[in-house]
Amino acid sequence: MHRIEDYALIGDEQTAALVGADGSVDWLCLPRFDSGACFARLLGDEDNGHWRIAPVGAGRCTRRAYRRDTLVLDTEWETDEGLVRVTDLMPQRDRAPDLVRVVEGVRGEVTVRSTLRLRFDYGSVVPWVRRADGHRVAVAGPDSVWLRSVPEVPTWGEDRSTHSEFTVKPGERVAFVLTWHPSHEPRPPLVDPYSSLRHSIADWRAWASRCRYDGPHRDAVVRSLITLKALTYAPTGGIVAAPTTSLPEEPGGVRNWDYRFCWLRDSTLTLSALLAAGYQDEAEAWRDWLLRAVAGDPADLQIMYGVAGERRLPETELPWLSGFDGAAPVRVGNAAVDQFQLDVYGEVVDSLALARRSGLSPHPDVWALQRVLLDFLRSVWRQPDEGLWEVRGGRRHFVHSKVMVWVAADRAVRMLEENPDLEGHAGRDDLEDWRALRDEVHRDVCEKGYDEERNTFTQSYGSRELDAALLLIPRVGFLPPDDPRVLGTVEAVRAELGQDGLVRRYTAERTDVDGLPGVEGTFLVCSFWLADALHMTGRTAEARELFERLLGLANDVGLLAEEYDPVGGRLLGNFPQAFSHIGLVNTALALFGDEEEAG
Repeated sequence: MHRIEDYALIGDEQTAALVGADGSVDWLCLPRFDSGACFARLLGDEDNGHWRIAPVGAGRCTRRAYRRDTLVLDTEWETDEGLVRVTDLMPQRDRAPDLVRVVEGVRGEVTVRSTLRLRFDYGSVVPWVRRADGHRVAVAGPDSVWLRSVPEVPTWGEDRSTHSEFTVKPGERVAFVLTWHPSHEPRPPLVDPYSSLRHSIADWRAWASRCRYDGPHRDAVVRSLITLKALTYAPTGGIVAAPTTSLPEEPGGVRNWDYRFCWLRDSTLTLSALLAAGYQDEAEAWRDWLLRAVAGDPADLQIMYGVAGERRLPETELPWLSGFDGAAPVRVGNAAVDQFQLDVYGEVVDSLALARRSGLSPHPDVWALQRVLLDFLRSVWRQPDEGLWEVRGGRRHFVHSKVMVWVAADRAVRMLEENPDLEGHAGRDDLEDWRALRDEVHRDVCEKGYDEERNTFTQSYGSRELDAALLLIPRVGFLPPDDPRVLGTVEAVRAELGQDGLVRRYTAERTDVDGLPGVEGTFLVCSFWLADALHMTGRTAEARELFERLLGLANDVGLLAEEYDPVGGRLLGNFPQAFSHIGLVNTALALFGDEEEAG
């Protein structure tokens, strides 16, 4: 069985594929991130769809790596017969999505086999396959896939699969191109695989060269930024939390969720990372996606949306898939879309304030939207909610949620103080109302969300549980980093939620908190938050040591999942996880940005 860290990501900024260390593409949704998968071996077995290209009789590759500053993946096998390389990429599409796989002989004479099992609708539908114009064409319902090789190699059908076998010598290349299109439309224009490879390398390197950061661990920062770019749905600017669903947070457990959507909770941290690294266009596209997604009645604001802003994301289970390493159920859609989470209002207002301060192009609706959101928050902020971790154990007065209400009021006050000529505002009445709201929320949190005996803020009012999101209190400015309550909270979180130097989100063993059985691993973005908090509270050496440890948890091609299991020594959760890579970028900039400027 594969491990999550055995996979690498390729993509075209509209969807993505996971390629295993054995040369098998085990996950690919077409034509979008949230479409049905045509390769679903990741969550089942070989008969649920995959495409493996490798030397005959070979297992795991000898080595693999991305081409420098690109999303083009090289996988190599050393065999008794010689050395062969497979290069995988998904060119940025013109009309149709293409998956390109180039086999190249490096040394000796190696026999290579390609085995393609297409299974549409998450591995449940076997297509009808025929030959046409030198292609293999697979059709089922709305889906059609064309496979060709350049040059043509011997290909045959067997066991409801398409097989090819051929030999390559040094310098010889065989390229395979798999192209999807709606079955009712004619085949799209053919792409030249070798030209696509050259252009993809050039395009990615040109994009990576725009990164302003030139400090320590630049390679890891650039790899994270490339990963975030790959998780962007280019037509709208939305960024999915991950390209996968149901990779488990506990081996064999039920904490399996669909992350192929865009969360508002990620908005401020994403904007901060993109802007600080120099990617203004991407930040602006994300800001614009955010504005379109949240347009309408603030009472209808959702915590997540589809990549184009879709609101309906019904959650269902796929019983024909056994789950990754037996972790069932496999879920598509996400029922948390219907939850009430106060913190997202703060995230949206904070993001729009950050966008304005950073000089993003002005948008005529931004200030009006912020005012409407603040007016709504004034009427609902005292209500309990499900919190940013989307717990399914009932609503509570989560401290982080209330802190983010304070953030919304604080950013609105600052906006008016710094820009008194903002068009369309009601003037001093708004300013005084928002100041009053900010002060009232601050008092409420400090009185009800702080455990004086233990000198720490708590997960929710009246609770003794802790929450890693409390580490964000100094970052958002709710209290200064040297406040004794902040220092006490950082130490308490580290002591009670720490595991092998890393941090869990909360105490998952308390099923009354999240309503689910089992436990989960340490949460990587929370561990980056701890590094940030240590740095802000004057413990920079410890922060850098933790950051180095976190970098070491990335897999061999620099990718991070959502969580890490210190006991099993393995990655957990959906992969690669945007939130983890956002954390890496922001923490690197916080820890080394000043050093970079000084240099």
